[in-house]
Amino acid sequence: MKAVLATCNLNQWSLDFEGNTARIIESIEIAKERGARYRLGPELEITGYSCEDHFLELDTLLHSWESLACILQDGRTDGILCDIGMPVMHKNVRYNCRVFVLDGKLLLIRPKLVMASDGNYREHRWFTAWEHGWRTEPYTLPREIAEMTGQRTVPIGIAAIATADTLLASETCEELFVPMSPHIHFGNAGVEIIANGSGSHHELRKLDTRIALIRNASAKNGGVYLYANQQGCDGGRLYFDGCALIAQNGDILAQGSQFSLKDVEVVTATVNLHDVRAYRGAKASRAVQASKMEPLPQIDIDFDVGMEGWKGGRRGSQSSNLPNFQSSLPIEPFTHEPEEEIALGPACWLWDYLRRSGAAGDFIPLSGGADSGAVATLVGSMCQLVAKAIRDKNPSVIRDVARWLDDGETPDVFTDPRVLANRLLYTCYIGTENSSRDTQKRAKQLAEQIGADHLNINMDGLVNALQTLFTRITQKTPRFKVEGGSYRENQALQNIQARLRMVLSYLFAQMMPWVRNREGTLLVLGTGNVDEALRGYLTKYDCSSGDINPIGGISKHDLRRFLNWAKHNLGYTTLSEIVDAPPTAELEPITETYTQTDEDDMGMTYAELSRFGQLRKMEQCGPVSMFEKLAQEWNHLPPHEVAEKVKRFFRYYAINRHKMTTLTPSYHAESYSPDDNRFDLRQFLYNVRWTWQFRRIDAYAKKLEAE
Repeated sequence: MKAVLATCNLNQWSLDFEGNTARIIESIEIAKERGARYRLGPELEITGYSCEDHFLELDTLLHSWESLACILQDGRTDGILCDIGMPVMHKNVRYNCRVFVLDGKLLLIRPKLVMASDGNYREHRWFTAWEHGWRTEPYTLPREIAEMTGQRTVPIGIAAIATADTLLASETCEELFVPMSPHIHFGNAGVEIIANGSGSHHELRKLDTRIALIRNASAKNGGVYLYANQQGCDGGRLYFDGCALIAQNGDILAQGSQFSLKDVEVVTATVNLHDVRAYRGAKASRAVQASKMEPLPQIDIDFDVGMEGWKGGRRGSQSSNLPNFQSSLPIEPFTHEPEEEIALGPACWLWDYLRRSGAAGDFIPLSGGADSGAVATLVGSMCQLVAKAIRDKNPSVIRDVARWLDDGETPDVFTDPRVLANRLLYTCYIGTENSSRDTQKRAKQLAEQIGADHLNINMDGLVNALQTLFTRITQKTPRFKVEGGSYRENQALQNIQARLRMVLSYLFAQMMPWVRNREGTLLVLGTGNVDEALRGYLTKYDCSSGDINPIGGISKHDLRRFLNWAKHNLGYTTLSEIVDAPPTAELEPITETYTQTDEDDMGMTYAELSRFGQLRKMEQCGPVSMFEKLAQEWNHLPPHEVAEKVKRFFRYYAINRHKMTTLTPSYHAESYSPDDNRFDLRQFLYNVRWTWQFRRIDAYAKKLEAE
């Protein structure tokens, strides 16, 4: 028995009920055109996933039902079983739910069993897990829905949809990732089609895990597993990376894109449920467990998911448009290399942010170094993706680029990404007497290769004016370290330059569209990487500050690999020189005996910083346990050197933790991000001496060296 099933990636936007509803309806229409009798959508697709505390507002619940009413109108769900994600309040308790609808009526409201409440997620703040077991109870529908459907109540709880030809049930996002996933019990209870509407964000190297879990979910117990996901930035730091999947008996049958500028992407596959039954029937041990399984409540409906529904001429089918019921063959799932993930994920996130914010473009203070060069390269990658989408006649992209067109131009002018970049990317080299000609040259060359509108500014006059003002008021003249000044003087003189660059960036971001006789203002893009944030190697309110930061969650190591990839694959050859140059802030005078470099300034390498970050966040290490691990791992160093490195890291981490409270909102890409506001909930005021912990480290180091 064959059936066409549909899942999708939707680029939803939190609280955009108008747009979200339209995209859901479009996905249903596409699924029907392709002959699907079942359509799965992402988690909380009606509201958008990232509403956060807006879920506490009754308005959000009201508008969700109004949106569902629009979806139920005009026969849109006739002949297709739709599984839709939305919040529902039942007995004054909010649940994250799947709502099953068919032929304009509600069949079941299925609440989420397991909340996601770690890392970037706080679902327990807004929703409650369903704790009533495998049962349902009546849910009284809102008056508008009741009048439209002729139903007063609908079951809410955990149940399967029993069609005339199969059993179907759903789980939601986090339920796939926990040890006792519902799909195990559903499979043993006879459910043949299991669906997961998800809101899963992109993180480097994460997709492999997700695909492995989905393959395993359908291989261990047999069956069909559908996965839907949100795709795009729906209002926050996260990028939801799509990759809708359909699997059967451990094989992937269909896969959607992981990174795309499409607002709606529907993925379909033709499955053969006889293959599921044969696969399960051959496993005797599974049969023993299944025979003991507690029955799952069922919602019985007179509906065929399979081809019999088409043959019977049921409502919503068109005999002249019968699908081709050739079974989908297994495919090898596709994943991107991390370098390509960096090129695509932040670029798509930047596009969503730019088009939805209404900004006139992006502004980057381009230093000629790796970090700002990576940000500019990501905007270049975005322009290349947009140009390709225009060549592919993507309607939403064509609609969005219209505001950058001059009179008489058509969107085809932007099939050249350099032309598009010249309209929406502004870069500026902001130099001083401490800047080198090499960095100035690299910044200009990269801007030209991308197509950006580039400026070159010398701000020595501004810097000197501030220094003169300070001296006039205090009768003191601070000096750089190489001139005999103290550490405090040296830092203050560097910070003047760093903060002035931020001030100038915002001035030019606000005024450059006006200079070019265009409307709006520019988004200032931050240029600090995750390792510098972790160490606090940045000036508060300097060029690390901005409106958004596409590399704030990416390590220096991964950025360098990305730049090496981009110079070949994006065509920006200047990146070769940028990668080879040692990272430097260029805030101190260069002499014959001294050149400022980042790693010397920090007192640790970027590779060491990455490892400190992984141990601190991902392995939950404090100072002592971090030393214990590294003393064994870094056996090329004596224990006392490892101890000093660990203590230095925690000292500077503690001193600079307050900077995370003002960290520019960044694309989340790395699991050891120190983002204070969402991801890393640690205090910002520390005892920077760590007296108890460091004493333990010193004692342990002495013991190891004595052995």
